[in-house]
Amino acid sequence: MGLLSRLLKGSVAPSPQMRPVLYEGDETLEVVGESFHQDVLWALAGGRTSERVRCPVYALLVPEPTNPEDSNAIMVLIEGNSVGHLSRHDAAGYLPGVQRLTAQGPVELAGVIGGGGQREDGIGFLGVFLEHDPRDFGIPRTGYGHGSTNFRTGFSEAVSTDLEDDSYDLSCFAEVSDDNAAAVQQLRRMLETERDPIDRHYMLCELAKRLYKCRDSDPAALLDFDTICAEHHAEMVTIRPALFDKFGVVPVIDTYRQAVIRCQKAKDWTTMREWAERGITVYGQNAARPEVVEDLHKRLAYAMAKIEAEPKALTDEGEQHGD
Repeated sequence: MGLLSRLLKGSVAPSPQMRPVLYEGDETLEVVGESFHQDVLWALAGGRTSERVRCPVYALLVPEPTNPEDSNAIMVLIEGNSVGHLSRHDAAGYLPGVQRLTAQGPVELAGVIGGGGQREDGIGFLGVFLEHDPRDFGIPRTGYGHGSTNFRTGFSEAVSTDLEDDSYDLSCFAEVSDDNAAAVQQLRRMLETERDPIDRHYMLCELAKRLYKCRDSDPAALLDFDTICAEHHAEMVTIRPALFDKFGVVPVIDTYRQAVIRCQKAKDWTTMREWAERGITVYGQNAARPEVVEDLHKRLAYAMAKIEAEPKALTDEGEQHGD
């Protein structure tokens, strides 16, 4: 059995007689799991080096219905080598389109293997960045920048332009563990030496998210989550201008909504109000997703209503005891 056959075992492989069909576009399609394929990626890129890498490639999207982790899985192949998968979210959305297009021939996208470069902790990881037009797969275009309806945190866009922008380096995210506790320690170490505001922004976002997911297994996780959220907000004085300069808008900053929800669950209405107000101020008139700001306004109103109701509840309770 050849290498390609072994890789495609359990996958929906197109007929070998059919030539790949290239689908072009200018939007980035995220690939995940590259950290498990670093040796292959370095070989495809021409060998390990301390220099930054940008190697043009063509990749195939291959459905993998027998994948034990996800029946919607879509494997990414470059020169017959598995280099990762589409994210679970993307795979679920893209699978019908990939299956439809595969009937005409293997689905091929252009892209690059990029990353690497000398870092303080060694050579950076390599990632895979594919270009496509979502409409080919039955999905609306996401767009980019001001006025976009689906632009969110900007992370995928930042990663895709990382190689052209030397002011920051997001290749380290390929190293972050899937295990939340391990990821927390990794991100803390990264933040100790990282100074770039965009890098720090995404690291702090990820650290807060992972800490929140650790809340059931680690009694201190929620307190650490609060501390990281406060640190993240304090750094907005440098982070917000850097994000606006890159995107022309302020992307979704999940920290504010996460902090508000955390306070809402704890029934800490005063702190909930403070976090909602902070988020609204940071977004200002430049939010990429106005509905996110509207959500904060609604939560602010909810917190204010709870705060205003507290004195009345205390008065009513006092009157009952007085009787």
